[in-house]
This record gives sequence, structure tokens and C-alpha cells, in this order.
Amino acid sequence: MSAAIHSAATARTVLVIGADGFLAGYILAALRRAGWRVLRGVRRGGVLGEDERYCDLTRLTREQDWQPLLTGVDAVVNASGILREVGRQRFDCIHVDAPFALARACASAGVARYVQVSALGRPEDGEFIASKHRFDEVLLALPLDAIVLRPSVVYATSGSYGGTSLLRALAAFPGAQVLPGDGHWPIQPLAAEDLGELVARALDTGTRGVYEVGGPQPTSLRDYQRQWRRWLRIDGQRVWQVPQALVSLQVRVGEWLGRGPVGETMWRMLRRGNVTAPQASARLRETFGFAPRALSEVLAAHPSQVQDRWQAQLYFLAPTLRVAIVALWLLSAWAGWAAPAADIDVLASGSVLQHLAPVALARITATLDLVLAVWLASGWRPRWALGLMGLSVAAYTLAFGLALPGLWLDPLGGLAKNLLVLPALAVAWVLAERR
Repeated sequence: MSAAIHSAATARTVLVIGADGFLAGYILAALRRAGWRVLRGVRRGGVLGEDERYCDLTRLTREQDWQPLLTGVDAVVNASGILREVGRQRFDCIHVDAPFALARACASAGVARYVQVSALGRPEDGEFIASKHRFDEVLLALPLDAIVLRPSVVYATSGSYGGTSLLRALAAFPGAQVLPGDGHWPIQPLAAEDLGELVARALDTGTRGVYEVGGPQPTSLRDYQRQWRRWLRIDGQRVWQVPQALVSLQVRVGEWLGRGPVGETMWRMLRRGNVTAPQASARLRETFGFAPRALSEVLAAHPSQVQDRWQAQLYFLAPTLRVAIVALWLLSAWAGWAAPAADIDVLASGSVLQHLAPVALARITATLDLVLAVWLASGWRPRWALGLMGLSVAAYTLAFGLALPGLWLDPLGGLAKNLLVLPALAVAWVLAERR
């Protein structure tokens, strides 16, 4: 960033909407380097920091809703967005209605600049793209100094999100990289840091309009994954191609369940090819004095570490571990209910447990196991479910280990298996935080 740009930005305030998102983290860093005072617009409630503003786009759909949030604000960056609709979060509301209300409030309040982070694609790819582009059009029709950036696939060496996490995991698969279809679809990936730099420069450039953003040249999905595999220092050039029909089926199932890193829109965009206009990179350099770097250049500047391989190769192990835990708890619940009462009484005979209604205790703990298994399978607050599972295993181990010490020497493992179950639950708890 030049000294002139840094000086121009000093002491000015920018409000970034969607500040807790993946892209926004890099945008925030670039803005701070450029000398901006950054206010973070976040959706979560509770106690907010001095640099945070509560910005729930499902509630801020009128111009007057935004006016108090724009006090002292010189510019706005909208980096909010959803990949699929969930509950109150609908495409029209998040991508059109609330941002449009914000843009009108900016025009009324005299906010100097509005930068919209949109998405590269065609409206027919899906409502995610269509709704983004609808807002782009109405934004540029307002009497507001605004600019729209439409990035292609955005990646980061320091982390990943959604579809880019999946693609990195497929590239890092043991034995061979896994490729959706034949992998010849073109994409034009760019580093999240480069997108952040463009946003910062866009705030200090008087131009208006839509700018497509991507790397210098298109690359095939096959080559994109090959470069990531080499960057991760994973040997092997073998490629396993997953039939396109099977990938489409998996995407449809994920869409029906409301889960998964790649929805129908992303899958259509990928197959169609997600590339910028031929002169887009030159246009960016001419306007902003900067254009995104090639993937090879970015990867060469940021050598991978063992933790990067962990992140990529744990991608598929994390859900597998969760499924195994759910299955184990369901089996435990079934065993607790199916065990004959006489067998339970014999097991508890001669111990303190025989005075604690062992049959009823077995049925109660089996019911608890069933509740926890269903809870974890639902995906709602998984860390709470895993934490309670860990507490229950620790309690079972302590109680039965003291009351029935012979179980430690059970030839089938008995209580000894809990020495593995407890750290497995702890690992699953850590891996539950993923994007």
C-alpha cells in the first residue's frame, strides 16, 4: 500500500458487514494495514466489543434500522452472504433487502463509499448468484459512490472454508487425489489476501461499476488440486475420478439435508466453469494498480506446515469419527435396554450397585445414551453433546471402576476401552469447530 493511500485513509472509519465470515477476516486485515479504523458488523448477540456493531441482516431491512449504525462511518464494505437458506436467513433478505436498506441509509447519511463483495457466476446457476446480482444492479442505480467486486473461487493458505476445504481435502487424500468428474472445468482462483487488498484499494478509488476478480489465468480443477497436493507435500500423482453422476447425487442429498460444503448452485458453477472476462485482470491493474496473483506464486510464498496436512486430511475423518460415536452410543443404549434384568442383577451382586436399583439404573443410563446419540446426530450444538458424553463416560468409568474393579480385566476390554473413548471424544470436540 503506497504512503499516499495510507495517508488518505488515516483516521477514517469503515463498517464491515459480515465481519465474522471467512472472507471478511482478510478484508479486515487489509483495511487495518491501510490505516482504516474498522467497525465489525456481526450477527451474534451478547456483549459486543468497542469495535463491533450488531448487524443481523434478518432484522435490519428498513433504512431507518441502519441509520444509528452509520454514525461516524465514512465507508461501508458488505461481505455478508449465505450459500443456502436456513430458517430466517433467506437469499432475498440477506442478499437484497437488508443490503439495499443499508445502501439507502448510506446515501442519506452521506457515507463516502460502499464496496459490495458479490460473486462471479450467472443468475441461472442458482438463487445464490441471482440474488447477489439483483442487489448489484440496484446498488449501482442509487446516488451512491459504490463499486461491486465479483470474485471467482477464493482460497487461503492459512485456512479454508466450505467448498475450498473440500477441494483441499480431496487433493490431500491418501494414495491419490480424488477428482470430481474429469476435472477439466476451468476456474480462476484468487487468494483471500488479494481480495482484501482490492477491497482496501477500492475504498480509495473513485471509480464505480462491476469488476470481475480472479487470478491472472484460468486453470483446470485438476491442476488446481494438483498444485495443492504438491504444496501439502503429499507424494503421488495418481488421480481417482468420481463419476459426475455420483457427485451430483451426493450434492442433491446434501441439499435435501441442508448440509454439506457444496450446494446445487456451487456444483453448477463449477461444471459451467467460473472464470472472469478475458481483460478482467488488466482492468483491475489499470484501475487499482493491483491484480490477484497466480496460485503458484501464492503457494510458493507461503510454505505449508504439518498442521496444513492435518487440516486437509482430518476433513473426512472428523465426520467419520462423529458417526462412529453416534453408532457406539446407540449400541450402548440398545444394550442397556435389551440386557435381561437377571443378568444385570448378577453383575451388580456383591457390590455397592446392588443397593441402587441396578436394573432401573441401567435403563436410565441407556435412555441417556440414546438422547445423547440423537442430539449429536442432529448437529445442534455438537460440542455440548460431546461434552456431556465425555462427562457420562468419565462418570461410568469412575463408578464401575470402583464398584466393580474386575471389569478392568475383562478380556473384551470392558472399562479399559474408555481409556480410548475419552480422548476420541476430546478430539471430536476439537474438530466440531469447522467451517
